[in-house]
Order: sequence, then structure tokens, then C-alpha cells
Amino acid sequence: MADQRPDPDSLLALADNGKGRFTLFLGAAPGVGKTYAMLSRARKLKAEDVDIVVGLVETHGRSDTANLLGGLEVLPRRKLSLQGREIEEFDLDAALARKPRIIIVDELAHTNAPDSRHPKRWQDVEELLAAGIDVWSAVNVQHLESLSDVVQQITSIQVRERVPDTLLQRADDVLLVDLEPSALIERLKEGKVYLPDNAARAADSFFRLGNLTALREMALRRTADRVDDQVVDYLKQNAIDDSWQTSERLLVCIGPDGLSEKVVRAAARLATGLNAPWLVITVERPDQPAQTLEARGIIDANFKLATSLGAETRRMTGNDFVEEILKAARRERATQIVVGARRPSRVMRLFRQSLPDALIARVSGVGIHVVTAEGVTAPSPGKRATVRRWFRDPAKELGIPAAAVAFATIAGAIIEQFIDLPNVSLVYLLAVVISAVNGGSLAALVAALLSAVAYNFFFIQPTGDFTIASPHEVFGLIVFIVTALIAGGLASRVSAQAMTASSRAVATQSLYDFSRKLSGTVNADDVVWAAISQLQTTLRREIVVLTAADGTLDLAAAWPPDTELDVTDMTAARWAAEKNETAGNATGTLPNSPFQFRALGTSSGIGAVVGLKLAEQPLDPEEEQALGAILDQTAIAIDRARLSKESLDQAARAAGERFRSALLSSISHDLKTPLATISGAVSSLRQLGSKMNPASRADLLASIEEESDRLNRFVSNLLDMTKIEAGTVDARRDWVDVADVVRSTLERAAKYFPGRQIETSIAKELPLIRGDSVLLGQVMFNLIDNAVKYGGSEPIAIYARSEGDEVVLSVTDMGKGIPPKELDKVFEKFFRRGKPDGRTPGTGLGLAIAKGFVEAMGGTIRAQSPAIRKRGTRVSLRFPIPGHEPNEIPQ
Repeated sequence: MADQRPDPDSLLALADNGKGRFTLFLGAAPGVGKTYAMLSRARKLKAEDVDIVVGLVETHGRSDTANLLGGLEVLPRRKLSLQGREIEEFDLDAALARKPRIIIVDELAHTNAPDSRHPKRWQDVEELLAAGIDVWSAVNVQHLESLSDVVQQITSIQVRERVPDTLLQRADDVLLVDLEPSALIERLKEGKVYLPDNAARAADSFFRLGNLTALREMALRRTADRVDDQVVDYLKQNAIDDSWQTSERLLVCIGPDGLSEKVVRAAARLATGLNAPWLVITVERPDQPAQTLEARGIIDANFKLATSLGAETRRMTGNDFVEEILKAARRERATQIVVGARRPSRVMRLFRQSLPDALIARVSGVGIHVVTAEGVTAPSPGKRATVRRWFRDPAKELGIPAAAVAFATIAGAIIEQFIDLPNVSLVYLLAVVISAVNGGSLAALVAALLSAVAYNFFFIQPTGDFTIASPHEVFGLIVFIVTALIAGGLASRVSAQAMTASSRAVATQSLYDFSRKLSGTVNADDVVWAAISQLQTTLRREIVVLTAADGTLDLAAAWPPDTELDVTDMTAARWAAEKNETAGNATGTLPNSPFQFRALGTSSGIGAVVGLKLAEQPLDPEEEQALGAILDQTAIAIDRARLSKESLDQAARAAGERFRSALLSSISHDLKTPLATISGAVSSLRQLGSKMNPASRADLLASIEEESDRLNRFVSNLLDMTKIEAGTVDARRDWVDVADVVRSTLERAAKYFPGRQIETSIAKELPLIRGDSVLLGQVMFNLIDNAVKYGGSEPIAIYARSEGDEVVLSVTDMGKGIPPKELDKVFEKFFRRGKPDGRTPGTGLGLAIAKGFVEAMGGTIRAQSPAIRKRGTRVSLRFPIPGHEPNEIPQ
């Protein structure tokens, strides 16, 4: 029973996705009245109090069009200067801010000014639609991307401003504005299209009767195609299986035989005459072994021919060919089905219905075109392969049934000695089934015939003779032969299906394991070696992989590793990469090469070329399928590895940009302020000189000294941060007395932060650590500086003690503390928390430098907030204690 549910994709198209409705006015050429039609409809809606505005309309000097703007709200245009002259552009931001229900944006193919947000006006329209605004726009058919070359061929004019065809497909409403070519030429002569000077040039070049007629035909066809798509969408949305005969659609069925090429060519002629789209399909049985290489080659060649003639192609799977064809016809809304057929023999007519007859019996409302063979057509590859397969292994196909029948005869004779069986033929039936399972259909047939002969000779009276005394035995023998053939055929078919399923399960599991291996691989080299391993395991052939980069091919991997490529091989590989075609052995390009090269296409072009050594041993169909699947997955993995690398590079560049931006911001702030102070103080001293009292002079000199020290610290921090980023921090590993470092740091801090109270608590007999006393002193000073900036006016506490096998130093302030979400950020470069007055103190490098120095000395640094009574921040340093006694003085 056909699926009566609506098509999900078509229903999704009806869903309200929050976007505006797009109405497109399509014309054959300028001057047909697109803008006039838009404004006329707009005035009617305005009279109905609809919120409609004019975003941009080009009147081209036409007075009747300009008059229609009266009474409509027109958004002001954005003015800018370009190459010394002032131009006006559509103001996208003003339209988004106004957000009317409907906006008119003319000239859809227009190219925006260089400083615009989008290079094309149709991209402005897409942003308006995404904002939920209905848009009316207009375009001429010559501006469609797919028709640009045709228009240039017809008019000898290259159209530079183009829009993608998807805009026409995406439009909710397409309104054709049509005008007879002769009437349009008359309007041009009357000056109703262009100004007189431009009109004269246009009449001599573009506005010719032949040109306009051809453009009009293209516009009509495109509009008809759009309406046809809407009909198909309606049928899918309402689950209507019937094909409405509004336009023709062809479904073409082919198989692996010599008649398929004729069917494709006949269908192409029919589709051209009907101007109809057509789909070529082939149906394969899922429970049968894969097609032979010859059969697959015929299908591929016919698919390639159909594609070159303008068709789509599709492979389908199913046991009931007629039902699968009818499903495809209903799904594609086909109006005609094209099939090929040979004249069947009289015997075949009695036992088997032809495909055209089966389609005619089950289809309704769809035409059936039958392409017949001319003369004697070669048998299909499938039939030839079946004949060859029957006699491919005589020992198996004749020996197994002979042995099975002999065993059944002996078993029957022994059984009759002990049990009086009414019919010994059941033993022979078992022999037929065994032969079918192990030898196939031919073995089952041979076993059935041998069983009939042996049963007649050994068990039917008179025995030892082929004559039959009782007439009912003749009927029993016939029933036995028929039963044996049916049972043998079924057993053979089940055995073949089981073998096919097992083979496909192994191949599927292998591909699944390969895909899992690739899913965890982000490096292109690892992807290449994984592919090499999988291909060699699957195909058991020599494999090479060449990667493509900057227009060159390099041998990336090979198995065996000592495999080399000569000049012919490399030429074939380059051909495969440049043309994206198979080259080398068993192809039409450089067939002398022992390797066959296949390109791996990615979203950015050819990512690699894989070569496999055929050595005059072509791939069988199953190997061909496995190879295709592996190459497809490898191409995806290579593309993913490339994107991952580009993402990392982009992240690194972004981080570098952020670093440079923060550095420039910091320099602009932290250099400008002290320099301005120093410059002002020096200017004051120079201008006033001796007129200034000693106290003021001392204050200015103190300011100069203070700001100079501040600049010095800033430059030192930048140099230290540069060393840390470059990994060139040279931390000495001397014995360091932590108490001495703390005391010297406090003396330095007293000069920079006079009057600031700092409390210390240093444990007695504190162990020595391995480190750099200069770097440790800088770390402690940076921590004190940070505590002064953020700790308020309360005292700062410094503690030093030993905990287990570590020495712990901590600097604690009693400020507001750090929010939990920012604790991990305080050690990042240029991270600064502003003061309550909004001023950002410092460079944001102090704690980052402290972290770098501490880690260079083998220690760790950590921030904790709140520190005491839900307030404050504590920054702790931890250094390992070397294995020696505290009182031991190292030499």
C-alpha cells in the first residue's frame, strides 16, 4: 500500500520560521513595467492602511513611475563619497530600525558600494527577510546566474551584475511582468525606458526584436518552471499520489544489458521534445550477490551518458522491481515511464510476465513507453555470467550431488533391511537439499536427476532395471522430481542469501571499524596511513597515496613502504588530480601504468590521489564497492583534518590578534599617562623656572621620578612577558632563602608604596628551595603591587611556612575579592579588573608574569577568594623542598 503521508520536507517549507515573505517581480528586460507594477500594488495596500514603505526605487527618469511615489513613505538613502563623487545607497540599518510590514527594494542585482555591509543588494534583502520583514523586489531574467552565458551569446553583452538562481526558487511569490517586444521597443523610442541618449545606444545593441523575444521566452519558461514546482509541492504537502498532467516528467528504467543505451537515448529525445525533466533509475536485489564488474560497468556507462544528456540518476534496491518503479514514479510525480523490452519467446510468455506488461497491469494515470530491441540483441551480462557460473567448478557442482546421491542410496538400502519404509524417496530428497546448500542450483538439479535414476533403478520394482511395473510409481517419481527441484531451488537460494548477507556483514563491520578509527583521527598523516592499512587489508594489493598541496603531488604513504612510482605513474596521478578522473591501468588515460589512480575530492578541491596496483587483475564488484566506500570516508576525513588544522591556525591567529590588541591598548594607556605627566612637569619647570617655589619644584621632580619608575616597570613587564611567551626565561636553580627574598622585596615595596602597612609572618628554620632569587623577588613584588591596587586601605599580609614537602608563600589582601568565575582568568595576559571609579589600573601583566616565573622555577601559583571572613584574596606560591636537612649549608 502506498504511503499516504505528506512529504515532511514540503510541510517544513510551510512552517512559520519567523522570516519575511519574499515577492519577486520578474521581467524579460528593462522597461517592461516591474517597478510600475510594484508601486501600483503598493498604493492599493497603502490605501488599506497596510504598513508598506519604499526602501529604494530607481525611476530612471520615468515621470509616470516617479508619480506613483506620491503618498508612499520613502526611506532616506545613505549618502557617501566614492571616487570624488557623491552617490546614494539603500540604508539597510534604517530599514531594520523602521521594520515595516512590507518594504520595497528595487534593483535586486545591484552591486553595493565598497563600504556597505553586504557586497550585493540581494544579500541586504536576505537580512531583511531574516528579520521578519516582507520584501518586494524586481529583477530581469538576464541577471540570473545560470543564464548569464546564454544571455551573452544572444545579446553579445556580458551581464556583470547577477543573482543566484536559488533566490527565484526561494521566492514565495513570483509575478511575471510581461510586455510584447514590439511594444517595449516603441516605449524605448518614446523615451519611457531610458533618457534619449541612453535609449539610442540601447536600441542599437540590446533592444533588438530577436534579443527581446529570446529573453521573453526565458522569462516565461522560468516562471512556468517556478509554478510547476509549486504544483509539485502542493501534491507532496497534501499526500496526493496522482500525477496532475500540468507538465511532463519522465522516469527511465535501465538494467545491465545492451538495450539500456538505446533506452537512455530514446528517453533523452523524448524529454527534449517535451521539455521535461527526467530521472534514470536501476533496481538491484538486496538478497543477491553484487553485480559483476561487466554489469556494473554497463550501468555506470549508461548513467554517465544520461547525466551528459541532462538527466538525474539513482540506484534503488528492492525485490519487487515493478513496485519499486511505481514507488519512484509516485515520489517523483512522473507522468511517463520509459522501459526497454525484448520480444519474449512463447515458452517464456507462459511462465513469466514481461516488465512492461507488469507495469501496465498495475499502473494508472501514467504513460508507458516501451523501447524494443532491433534484431538480435546480445544476452545480458547477468545471463552470461550465470551460464559461466554453472560450469565454473565442475568438481563441486557435479561431485557433491553424485556423492550425496550415492550416500542416500546406501543409506536407503541399509534402512530397508531393518525398517519397511513406504517411500524411500525421502532419503533422496535429503540428498537434493544437501547438494543445493553446498553446491548451488546446478548441483540441486543434478542431484534431483541422479536421485530419480537411482530411486528407479534400486528401489522401484522391478529393481535393477529402469522399467516401472506399477503405474502409480510413475506418478510418484514425477512428484518426487518436482518436489526435489523446488526444495533444491529454495535451499540454494537461502544458501546464496546467507553467503551474501555474511559477506556484506563482514564488509559493513570492516567499514564501521574504519570509520571509528577515522573519527578519532585529526591529523592528515594519520588519516593517510589508516586508509593505506584499510585498503591493503581489504584489497590485498600495492597501495600508494599522494597528497595534493599547492598544486603539487607528493608521495605521502605506500604499502609496501619501498613502492616507487616512475614517470608514467606520476603523470597518471597528476592527470587524476587535475581532471578529477580515474587514470592509469584499465582506463583510457595512460593505461600502461600498473597503477590505477583515483582522486579524492573534498570541499576545497582534490585532497589526495590514491593509486592501487591492478596488475591485470581488475577489481570484482564487491571490491569495487568497498574501495568506493573507503575512498569516500578517507576524503571526508582528510577534509575534516584540513578544517581542524585551519581552525587551530585561525584560533592561534585570533589569539595573536587579541594579544596585539591588548598590547596596543595597554601601551596606549600605560605609556601615555606617565609620559603626559612627565611632559607636563618638564614644561612647567622650563616655563616657570626660578619663579616656582621649592615645594612645588620638589613635587614636580617627585612626579617625574615616580612616573619614570612606572614606565620602567611597564617596560620591564613587557620584556618579561615577551621572554615567557617565547619560552626563553632562564631560571637559575640556586639555593634560595625565602626569608631573605621576602625582606628585600619589602624594602623595595617601601620605596614605591610609602605608608602602606605590610604584615609578615615567616616560619623559623624555613627550608631552602631551589630557584632564582631575582625572579622570586619580582614575583613577590608583583603580588604586593596587585594587593595594593585591589586590597583597599587595610594591611597586606605575607606568610611563609613549610607544609609537608613544600614551602608555601602567600600574599593576602582584604579587598572585595574576586568573583569565582574570574579566578581562573586573573593569571591571563592583560586581564584587569577595573576600580569602582571605572579606571583600569596597571597593565594586566603582573600576575601573568608571576605565573610564568613561578612555573619556570618548578613551582605552582593559585588564587583563592574569599580569603578571610568572606573578603579578600590570597595568592599562594608552592615550591618543592629538596631532599636535605634545613640546617645544612649547601656548597
